[in-house]
Amino acid sequence: MSDVAILKFGGSTFRTHAAYDVLAAGLEERLDREGRRLAVVVSAMQGETEQLRGRLHEVNEHPEDATSAGMLATADLVSAHLLATALHRRGRTATVLAGHQVGLVTNSSFLWARVIETDPGPLSRTLAEHEVVVVPGGQAVDAQGRPTWLGKNSSDLSAIAVARAVGGTACEIHSDVDGIYTSDPHLVRGAHLLPRVSYNMAALMSLYGAKVLHRRAVQLALRHGIEIVLRYNRAPFSRGTTISREGDQMAAIVFNQRSVVLGYDSDDAADCAHGVFHAAGIDTVRLTEKPWVAVVGGYVDLEAVQRRQNLTPGAYVGVPVAEIRGSKVTTHIAESGEDALHLAQRLHDALDMPAAQAPRPHLAGV
Repeated sequence: MSDVAILKFGGSTFRTHAAYDVLAAGLEERLDREGRRLAVVVSAMQGETEQLRGRLHEVNEHPEDATSAGMLATADLVSAHLLATALHRRGRTATVLAGHQVGLVTNSSFLWARVIETDPGPLSRTLAEHEVVVVPGGQAVDAQGRPTWLGKNSSDLSAIAVARAVGGTACEIHSDVDGIYTSDPHLVRGAHLLPRVSYNMAALMSLYGAKVLHRRAVQLALRHGIEIVLRYNRAPFSRGTTISREGDQMAAIVFNQRSVVLGYDSDDAADCAHGVFHAAGIDTVRLTEKPWVAVVGGYVDLEAVQRRQNLTPGAYVGVPVAEIRGSKVTTHIAESGEDALHLAQRLHDALDMPAAQAPRPHLAGV
């Protein structure tokens, strides 16, 4: 179904309930202008997933992963139905395909599941009957039909999986940042937009904590040749960065204040911990200078994971800040999240920006 546009809208799109009607108006305009069906992946409203996580932990400080997956994914499902009903109000045909309906089958790593099978049938049949199919991000099932979750901020991954299922060659990711920058533009002064970024560089930046795109989404897009177009999530949905096989050489400072570096007694212990985290689907970087492992992005119950895997807990070292110059990465360690922000600003101020990274005007939405 090559006549389908695949769009994803992150949680920052939905700051209020009125935002669903605002987005529905934008989608309606696109339906009228292009005449193409839309597959729209949405995240939960800002803060709702974490509210559910908090309620779950009030009842059980260390809930089972299967329980967490089943509960946390409901926030995205609510968001999908709110958008669908906003479209209904405008007289458009729209429906929701939840995780058990959409045709994505994963392994049984419930909170960091990996897609192992994609059935295009459900999406193709539903798009033939509706102008818009809304998919809650991050949801899938394992081979036994049990709910699984693709992880925190995994709506990007859902969107690329949907694009693959419908034979799409491009996927548009909308968020409160219109593209990839030389550092987090909300936190670092002087961050510059990068108009063209390669799959490999986008995945590298994501691995080290860049929030703009899910790393496994980039890897899936690379394997299937799906171009990723990053856009702002409000009209006119300006286009910022295109991710494809080609990209400019770049320098960037990447950090996430929720990331932590854990120190171990030996290289063998650090290698073991890195392997265990990786097998569980948790993004980590094995830092080679010392027996350290960077756990990227937060939202991981490190105590519970290490206890269940019989790992000797790693000692807190600090927060990683990655200085990326082409394919070379230098990792600096800050004592805290606040220190990481100040360190990132100093490193960014010292970057020698190539001409390709000079600020450019944003392209109008198309």
